[in-house]
Amino acid sequence: MPKEVFGRDYQFLPRSELLSFEEIERLARAFAANGVRKLRITGGEPLVRRDVERLISLLAAIDDLDLTLTTNGALLPGKAQALKDAGLKRITVSLDSLDDATFRAMNDVDFPVARVLDGIEAAAAADLPVKVNVVVKRGLNDGDVLDLAHHFRGTGHTLRFIEFMDVGHTNGWRMDDVVSAEEIVRTIDAAFPLEAVDPAYRGEVARRWRYLDGAGEIGVIASVTQPFCGDCTRARLSADGKLYTCLFAVRGHDLRELVRSDADDEQLFETIRALWSVRDDRYSELRSAATEQLDKVEMSYIGG
Repeated sequence: MPKEVFGRDYQFLPRSELLSFEEIERLARAFAANGVRKLRITGGEPLVRRDVERLISLLAAIDDLDLTLTTNGALLPGKAQALKDAGLKRITVSLDSLDDATFRAMNDVDFPVARVLDGIEAAAAADLPVKVNVVVKRGLNDGDVLDLAHHFRGTGHTLRFIEFMDVGHTNGWRMDDVVSAEEIVRTIDAAFPLEAVDPAYRGEVARRWRYLDGAGEIGVIASVTQPFCGDCTRARLSADGKLYTCLFAVRGHDLRELVRSDADDEQLFETIRALWSVRDDRYSELRSAATEQLDKVEMSYIGG
């Protein structure tokens, strides 16, 4: 959330416009009834939401859900055990560089890399499996790819490299800034030989590779150079109750009004089913100079 946009005087939504934990739980159950089996809490930064552990405990009570959370890691040292105790299954931490200056430049934060690394260790100590997400941008942190691979090899944590994407309008995206997944894999393979791993399930967004010496695995998410729209199974629910069927969506569908109406659970189920069944999102396949100018929702609003 860029400070020049979301500064000290920015007027955030009133709390009454945000979904309550109980409303989120009710909608999550409607999604689960439609076949959803993985639920990720993201942001913005989800750990700044007061009493987020209570939300985790409500969602953990939904049968057969793989419940996970994505965070910048800054608050994990004091939160990891509580999240695990509440029922969180896994955690993903965003870390774009091991160099403080590069990390701060890319994330516009006022804390050092060491705090994120402490958070990762706290999660591991709480027995939470960890994935580490790295967005790679040419000229900023593409030279850090090997350092990150070396650092996390043998730790049991899965490192995932993500191509720089044109989400929203505030990140100054240019195609020239994209480091392709193929280039990333080639760079790592030259130093630490890799072999491809089959997807764990249809629609898995990361292409998986493992080290030949058994030191773990990495993933690459290539939505720019290798679009996977046809197999995409992800829906996104914003904090104020809008359903987005694509990361690059121009508009969302209001579920908050429905959940606060007299609609019963069957109506929630049917509405979600109907919205999903008619979706035709293909942004990454159609990407062009014209589509890049669309008024797309910001990443900080709906997460990754």
